[in-house]
Parts: sequence; C-alpha cells; structure tokens
Amino acid sequence: MSGLKLPPGAWQAVVQELQQAVWLVDGRSLEILFANVAAAQLTGRSAEEMVGRPVLELVSSPEDEIFWSRPLPEISMGICSCTEVWSARRKRSVEVERRVQAVHAAAEGDDGCKHPLLLLSMQDRSEQESSRQEYEVLLGELRATLDSAADGLLVCDLQGAIRAFNQRFAQLWSLPAPMLARRDDAAVFAHMRQQLADPAACDEQLATRTDGPMQEAVDILRLGNGVILEQRSVPQLAHGRLAGRVYSFRDISRQAEVQASLRLAAQVFESSLDAIFIADEHHLILRVNPGCEQLLGAPRSPLPGSAVTALLDAGMDEEAFLAQVAQRWRREGFWEGEVILRKAVGASGPPIHLSWVVLRDEGGTVVQSIGFMRDLTQQRAAQRRIEELAFTDALTGLPNRLRLHERVQEVIDAAQGSDAQFALLFLDLDRFKIVNDSLGHPFGDRVLKLVAQRLLRCLRQSDMLCRLGGDEFVVHLANSDAQMAESVARRVLEEMLQPFQLDEMSFSIQGSIGIAMHPQDGRSLDDLIKHADTAMYRTKERGRGSYGFYQPQMNSNLLARMKMEHAMRQALGQGHMAVHYQPQVDMASGRIVGAEALLRWNDPQLGVVSPAAFIPLAEESGYIVTLGAWVMEQAAREAAYWQDSETPLVISVNVSALEFRQPGFLHRVARLIEHHGLRPRQLELELTESVLLQDAQDKEEMLAALARMGISLSIDDFGTGYSSLAYLKNLPIHRLKVDKSFVDGLPGEDGERAIVQAIIKMGQALGLEVVAEGVEDKVQREALSAMGCMFYQGYLCSPALPKQQLRDLMLQDRLH
Repeated sequence: MSGLKLPPGAWQAVVQELQQAVWLVDGRSLEILFANVAAAQLTGRSAEEMVGRPVLELVSSPEDEIFWSRPLPEISMGICSCTEVWSARRKRSVEVERRVQAVHAAAEGDDGCKHPLLLLSMQDRSEQESSRQEYEVLLGELRATLDSAADGLLVCDLQGAIRAFNQRFAQLWSLPAPMLARRDDAAVFAHMRQQLADPAACDEQLATRTDGPMQEAVDILRLGNGVILEQRSVPQLAHGRLAGRVYSFRDISRQAEVQASLRLAAQVFESSLDAIFIADEHHLILRVNPGCEQLLGAPRSPLPGSAVTALLDAGMDEEAFLAQVAQRWRREGFWEGEVILRKAVGASGPPIHLSWVVLRDEGGTVVQSIGFMRDLTQQRAAQRRIEELAFTDALTGLPNRLRLHERVQEVIDAAQGSDAQFALLFLDLDRFKIVNDSLGHPFGDRVLKLVAQRLLRCLRQSDMLCRLGGDEFVVHLANSDAQMAESVARRVLEEMLQPFQLDEMSFSIQGSIGIAMHPQDGRSLDDLIKHADTAMYRTKERGRGSYGFYQPQMNSNLLARMKMEHAMRQALGQGHMAVHYQPQVDMASGRIVGAEALLRWNDPQLGVVSPAAFIPLAEESGYIVTLGAWVMEQAAREAAYWQDSETPLVISVNVSALEFRQPGFLHRVARLIEHHGLRPRQLELELTESVLLQDAQDKEEMLAALARMGISLSIDDFGTGYSSLAYLKNLPIHRLKVDKSFVDGLPGEDGERAIVQAIIKMGQALGLEVVAEGVEDKVQREALSAMGCMFYQGYLCSPALPKQQLRDLMLQDRLH
C-alpha cells in the first residue's frame, strides 16, 4: 500500500468535513483506501486503522457478503439500502443507510494499471429508527386504548370515507372479519344499514336533519337484534380546520330498559286499582296514587305529611302496632294483615288488607316504605256468597252434599256409643234423560225444581232433602227405623205418580229408591250413600218405580265384576291372554279351509275365564276396543303365515259394534294389511247384526270401503237378532254364520231345522256362503250337508287351538 499514490485533488479535505461516513474502496482488491472522520466516529476505529483493511470488515450482513462477492462490473452498478455496521465505541450494531457507487477517479497500482474506485457512504439511522419505534409504540398504545374503549368509534373524512375505527365499533355492529380486512367502505355502510331494525325510518330521520358540519348530533338507533345504540357525531378538527367527523356508538339497551321499567312502574303506580302510598322513615306519607285517594275519600294534596297510623285502626294502640310492624320488617321485610280504614273525615271505613313493605339502604337503615291497600268489602260479600253456594244446590236451592255431610256427621258423632238409627234414601228419576233430550235441558231443570218441591212435601222438618246432581236426590230421615223409611219411600213414590203440569203440558215422572240404614249398613255418609245407591240400581234392575233396602250380598257381585275388570285390563300386558283358532271345514271335501280367531283368557288367580263372562264386561267398559285391536293384529299375522303355504287359510276375526264405530277403524285395517303384506281376501271380518242396524247409512259406506279393499265380510250369529233381508241385499256381505243355538236342535227338532233350512236357502238365493257354528257330531253335519250348508265349524272337527296346534292339525290334514 506504500507504493499506492492517490490521485491529486482537493476532495479529501471536503470529504473530511462531511457529517456522513465515507470510505474510498479499491475496486480490484476491495481494500479501504481512505476513510473520513465521520467514518471513524461511526465505527469507533481510526482512519489509519481502517485503511488497507478489507471492506467486509466494516459490514458482515449476508446481503453485504453477497454484494461484495459479485464481479466488479456488478459492484460498480452500486447499491443503496439499509444494513448494520458494528460500532466499537457503542459496542453494538448500528443501523445505517448504506450507499455504494463507482467514481471516475482511479488508483494506480504497483503494476502501473489504474483500478476503478468505489465510494462507500453510510448515514447513521439509529436516532430515526429509535424515533420510529417510539412512534409505533405510541401508535400501538393509542390503538390499544381505542380498542379498550367502552364506546364504538368511527372516524370519517369530509367525503365520508372511513379513516379509522376500533374493535368495539366492529363488535356493536357485528362486522364480519373479511369485510374489515377488505376495507370496503360501501360494504361496511351497507352492512350497518342492514343491522337497523327499521332502515327506512332511520333514513327519513336523517333526511330531516338540519345540523351544520360544525355541530354535534345525537341519535338513537335500534338494531334488529334488540340492541339500542346512542350515536354521537362531533366534528374532527386538524390545525383548526374541519377534517372529518367522529362517530361514537354506546350500547344503552340496559339504560333504556331501566328507564322503561321506571316509566312502567310510574304508570302502574298511577293506574293501579290498589291503593298505594309511599312513606318516609318516620311513617309520614310522601305520595299517594289515585286509587288511594279514592279509597280514602280525600283529595291527594292534604295527604302528604300525614302519618300512616292516622289512617288505620289495627285494633291496638299506635306504638304497639308500629312495634309489631318493625318486628315483621326485620324478620320478613314486610307486614301484612287486615285493618279498618279511617276515612279522612274521621269516620270508620271498610276493612282493608294492608301489605306494608320496607325499603332500606345499603347499611340497612329504613329510608322509605310502600303500602298496598285493598278494600275487602266486596271480597267479604263474595266470600259469604261462596259459602252459601258451597252448601246449596244452585238449581233447586236444596242443601248439597257438603251440607248433608255436615248434618249426617253431626248425627253420627252424637250417636257414638249408642244404637241411634237413621235412614238414607237414594232417589234416582227413571229415564229422565228422555226429558232432557226431547224437551231440552232448560225444561228439564224446571222439572227438577218441581220434583224437589214434591219431595219436600213428603218429609218432616227434621229431615233433610239434598240434590247430589243431575236427577239424583238423597233424603236423610232423622231418628228413623226401617219401617218409617219404608213408609216415607212409599209416600214419595205415590206423590211422584201424580201428573206434573208445566207449560200446559202434562207428563209423569217415576223414580227408583234405594234405602240404607245406620248403623248396620254403614257408619259414614260415603258408605251409606254407596250402599243406598247400590240398592237403588238393584231396584232398577228389577223393574224401576219401586224401592229396596240394601243387602250385603249386593256388593259381592259388584266386587267380583270390579276384580274381573281389573284383572282383564292387566291380563293382556302380562301375557295371560292368547288367540286360539277354530278350524272351518268344507262340507264337500272335508278339508280345513279357514279358521276363526277367538280370544282366550287363563288367569293365575281366576283360572280359565269364559269369553261369555269377560267379553260382555269388556264391551260395557269399552276395553273391547283394545282387545279387538290386539286380536286383529294377531289374526293378520297368522293370515300372512298361511297365505303362502300349500293350504292357505282364511282367518276370520270378530269385530264388536264399539270397535267398528271407532274413527280410525278403516285406516287401522288397511295399515295391518300393508304392514304384513297380506292379500285382503285372506282376512275376513265377522260382524253382528246389531252393528249393521245402528247408523245404517254410515255402516253401509264403511262396509263398501272394506269390500273395495278386498276384505270378506260375514254376519255372525245370524237369526238371533233383528234379521233383515234389506241389509243382506244392499250390503256387500259374503257369508252368513248360523248360530250354535239353532244347530244344537238338529236334526230332531222341527223348529230349529226349519230355521236353519230357511237361512241356508236364503243364503243360496242371495249368493252367500253359509257356515254352521257349533257342529259337535256327525248327525248334525250330515243334516246340514243335506240342507246345502257349505261349511261348518265346531268340536266335531276341533275346538279352538293355539296357532302351533292348528299348524300341526293342518299338517295331518294334508297327509291324509
């Protein structure tokens, strides 16, 4: 380097004075030829120390290494970027703006050749970077502060474009994140408008605004999600000039709810029908509502300042009353009770119900109290009326069951330990429903009043007549033995035989009476009424229009029926019932062609229960609908089993009149056929004649619908009811079943033989198949065959069998 001669010129002095660090670098060797004072200050190394050293010792960033390793022509093109340089004085890297460019001056080396020179300059950027970082920190803190604000903020310029907003603004308006990222002002404003509950009303409100650009504005916005926002708009000034507007949005839903509650409370206070007063901690009235004015009979103005106790008469002195109130306040927070109101003029007023509630501050000190007063005058009158109605029959004015219970209980209590007797007569009017149905219930009510008057004429003053309800009356005969009870019963029946006259109409009313005696027939009113009622029903069974005494054995039959009904309702779910199938045989071939599904019940306690016992009970109780539906389900399943066998059987099912009248009967049958994949002709429904005679037109439509489905229909027990050729001709009937009662007399009894012959001939004439039931011997079968009967069923072939035994029987039948 000692042989290197720098080009002459005065530029070294100029460069030395520059505030910017400058190095002169040899283009060939990339060694430092010159460094000024600013370069020494920046790096902390003297110029002499740096001259002759590789330029890469100044900088060591990857970018610099790549740049200085390039060919000289590329280096000569220069670079201008930010990098870091190590400062020995500061003992850290310093961020600088570095620039490299080629200069026209060249250095002459030992080889006599001139080398290009490179000018490296660096500008210290540490202070600017520190200021920038500080600015970013302040800007971040400001952003965090704005995002932490409880109000949503939106800043717009003079043209309405969005300049800034905080996160609370986005949250209140439910702005989606993608929309915020796009910074699409039009989309943001459109979304805000969609959030409004009534955008059109908001547009109309803004259109009428006359505020200037320098004025503040406040608006209330209701969003569709129920949130209520207060929007405040203020001008934004920059250097004293208008630069835009700042909008703040505050959720005031809670405040609005509180204000609405306060308004509602005030409205309730003013419009409440109850009298309300507000008193201070000394029990002096501060305010009253109109209801209180009306109750007190005084104008509102004189009442404030009056003592609450001056308006009330609690039946004790004022001090004791207030002590009692204070005690209840401490324990429960309110006092309530009945007091007498003192009118403002001094006179005693009506009884009132007072609820006096205490209000305390956070420290528990009484600050106010609120009293609610209600006039009890009408309530007391209504209570007396209710008590009267509670013990009186509203129609006849007679005592009702509650009054009768009081009377009888008094007599029973007084008779404890003695043999005192009295009688209870239970009277029920016979066929009174005809009066209501034919002449109307208002007419029937008037008849009941006449009956009550006649019955009273038959009794003593010590006796009591009461109406239980409907057309049922009960008579309590005080101190009566059986002879007197019988005498009164006869007198009542004789009186009832006299014609009644009403609206120029003469008619007769008859009754049936049951008599129970105390104490032998019961020691409580309920028992006596129950037993008298039982005796009355037994009288009706014997022919009505008479009387009868209760006998203990009357209950035994009722109890047995009740037990059987209960067991029957449990039997189906417990698996005690089953469906058996009685084969139906073709007379000509002797082959089994069908089977009738019959319900059988074997109860663990009752044993085998005959269908003749439980079927009528099921029909009477309505449970036959449930049983019939279950039997039909089993029969449809069995029919589906047989329809694809070598000998398909038609399964017939009995349908009761009550089941047939059910609204969904047709739909249920169709659903069963579809569910089991059953061909309709494999299922036959057996109906009794009584089913066809009730509501004939409706039944004709239902039978036609069943026939359209392809289901066979037969008449069971034909000849035992009101047999009619009309329905046989008009209805889609396929088969008649001759009742067992006619078959039993074959072949010897001429009457039964003539009836069976007539049925078979009639069936043949109408194109109907005839099945004889209850065939038990060959003689009966031969007689029926000779008459032309086509099918039979009965013990001659087989009794009703479980399905597996029926299948075994069919297998034997095929083998033969």
